[in-house]
Amino acid sequence: QVQLVESGGGLVQAGGSLRLSCAASGRTFSRYAMGWFRQAPGKEREFVAAISWSGGSTNYADSVKGRFTISRDNRKNTVYLQMNSLKPEDTAVYYCAADSTRGVHATDLFYAYWGQGTQVTVSS
Repeated sequence: QVQLVESGGGLVQAGGSLRLSCAASGRTFSRYAMGWFRQAPGKEREFVAAISWSGGSTNYADSVKGRFTISRDNRKNTVYLQMNSLKPEDTAVYYCAADSTRGVHATDLFYAYWGQGTQVTVSS
């Protein structure tokens, strides 16, 4: 079992930056690949980024490539999402998730554990 708690969301102007954090409970955090997803009002949840258990492999949605960076610190049981050059279309609730298959999957079906989400709002 893994419990995930996101933080770091908020209101920011377009062009600004935010860093999201996701703290995981349990001693087995390093066994999981981790992902970030987001869901905007009236839209389906979509993939943002994923990172392998070691941090050696990453995967990004085309819409965030070059602007967002996913990273992890296994000593702190935490995964991060650095978001730069934010756009109004990045506005959503952001969720972190844990994938026990260790891949860097973009499909949410691989992720067994989810956090409660943190709101990111980007004003124009």
